[in-house]
Amino acid sequence: MIASVRGVVTAILHDSAVVEVGGVGMRVLCTPGTLAGLRTGAEARLATTLIVREDSLTLFGFADDDEKQLFELLLTANGVGPRIAQAVLAVHQPDVVRRALAGGEVAVLTAVPGIGKRGAEKMIVELKDKIGPIHLVGTGSAGLLNGGWQEQVRQGVLALGWTASQADQAVAAVAETIDGETPPVPVLLRHAIRLLGKTR
Repeated sequence: MIASVRGVVTAILHDSAVVEVGGVGMRVLCTPGTLAGLRTGAEARLATTLIVREDSLTLFGFADDDEKQLFELLLTANGVGPRIAQAVLAVHQPDVVRRALAGGEVAVLTAVPGIGKRGAEKMIVELKDKIGPIHLVGTGSAGLLNGGWQEQVRQGVLALGWTASQADQAVAAVAETIDGETPPVPVLLRHAIRLLGKTR
């Protein structure tokens, strides 16, 4: 199993990054928030989970081991595949998800595209006793913005299944809420997704 990759980022796509490891370019599927913290030409380390199917080998990448552990936990729930688990991490920070599972907060989970009320309730029942300790949420410094946040947020919204017009509206709405220093891209992206969730 490939537990992590470290190397130079040679490409950043809308849903993945290519990391060169020992002369081999590995395509790693990542959340928009993780992608926002990468830079082409710079070295990066991603915690990874390899998903093996009959017809494919897919590598999912995460900013840290905490995200990876939660991803793998979510996969143990019936009906939750890699795409849904990744979407959960795109919308919420790991400790937000853990608190939602522990506290039975269905609304937090249904904010994720692809999770309905019944699916959220099943996840809570199956996972609430497996989540382990819950820590306070910290924004950290990952994904700090160096300009161009609008396009990064727009691409993140598109990658999660919304239309181009919805993505543009979300970016515009988020821009109106910024007063002073611009927050990190993952924070802006989560805000955009919450706004879109209210209009679905």
